[in-house]
Amino acid sequence: MLISIAIENFKSFDNLTNFNMIASNKLRNSKNKVFHTNDVSILKSAVVYGANASGKSNLIEAFRFVQQCILSKKIPLKARQLYCKNRKDNENKISTFEIRMCINGTCYAYGFDILLKEQIIEREWILELTKSNECKILFNRENNKFELSKDLKANSDDLDKFKIYSDDLSENNSVLFLSEMNRNKKISEDSKLFFFKEIYHWFSEDLNIFSPDTPVTDFEYYYDNSSLKVVKHIIKSFDTGITDIKIRELTVEELQNKLNKEIFNDIINKVKDKASNNNINGFRLSMRSKDEFFNIAMDKEDDEPIITTLSFKHGKSLCEFDFDEESDGTRRIFDLLDILLTENKNSVYIIDEMERSLHPSLTKHFIELLNEYHNKSNIQLLFTTHESTIMTQELFRRDQIWFVSRDELNNSNLYPLDRFNERYDKKISKAYLEGRYGAIPIFGSFDIEELK
Repeated sequence: MLISIAIENFKSFDNLTNFNMIASNKLRNSKNKVFHTNDVSILKSAVVYGANASGKSNLIEAFRFVQQCILSKKIPLKARQLYCKNRKDNENKISTFEIRMCINGTCYAYGFDILLKEQIIEREWILELTKSNECKILFNRENNKFELSKDLKANSDDLDKFKIYSDDLSENNSVLFLSEMNRNKKISEDSKLFFFKEIYHWFSEDLNIFSPDTPVTDFEYYYDNSSLKVVKHIIKSFDTGITDIKIRELTVEELQNKLNKEIFNDIINKVKDKASNNNINGFRLSMRSKDEFFNIAMDKEDDEPIITTLSFKHGKSLCEFDFDEESDGTRRIFDLLDILLTENKNSVYIIDEMERSLHPSLTKHFIELLNEYHNKSNIQLLFTTHESTIMTQELFRRDQIWFVSRDELNNSNLYPLDRFNERYDKKISKAYLEGRYGAIPIFGSFDIEELK
């Protein structure tokens, strides 16, 4: 689970800025929205409000940047332009990123300092957060010197591996050691070095980050009729007009007509390649565009691919509708279904502008379903939004609502609603729009006559 993120000198975040999902010990309501582990109470969801250009998306981008640095095995070239440009001297100032998470009952802090302009890693660290709120250093890298904590009591085999791997990186200050430790390295679960694998897995498999136009779902629920029953039940609850959903098979020619030749050939070759390397279970691939999606399955390399899509029934209509004939809002609901139905109970979803194309009532209904579906799980959702109608203390605790605003230097500042100590019967959406909490647009004025 996500505990917190700390950012400094990144895009609109100049000074060290912290966002956390730690539940306030002052609030006793809605305990089902809190997960307890390792003596830490972590919120299952949080929402961030702010005016346009206040920094909401930059918070999401900070998560994405850290993930990309780790998984791509190198610092991306675009990093050179990502320092906070509100001050000229930030160009030569270190940027800091630290994400704290809880994995299988153990809480870690992983972070690094980097000179973005030069793509140089100055420092990297991994801490274990103990039940007594102390930080125990597991790994530290500074000036390309690598140290493993002696408290780990690693055996000689682990120590030898650590030395070999760190020596390989001693002359390379543009690659994170966490990435290097997961580059075809064999580390068993009983190894004292296994925390490198656990943290990497959290970033690669559990952390899911989405931009406004990125579909969230991976479509695994649309391959067979049995799992589709659950999808039908959920979709009907949103009052979209859809009364039935069917799996419809497409021919290879039909798929080819919907895609340009280059993309079609690339997809088919990818499916064949994966199927040839996975002869036991075959291979499935899902793809999604703005208007439609397809599932492609193949058991063996020489088999004809099985291509399916969905068709929809509306009320008593005898016609079936394709996915591209549904409204943007309906397609958005399908995008978000994976959050409700995922089988990965450790998933963390971070979504920018989750309410895109959704009516306020549908956004509210989705959050209610999320609270219901994951009442006893530890799946998390962090999202940004402009939708003030869902800013209620029935849907969210005060510590789940955050704001981001700009100061006079255009720097972003993050702070929770809990700072204001509002009453439980306070209509916070009205107070927000009236400007009590900041984080709303401040309009300038001008003389229209001068423009004519």
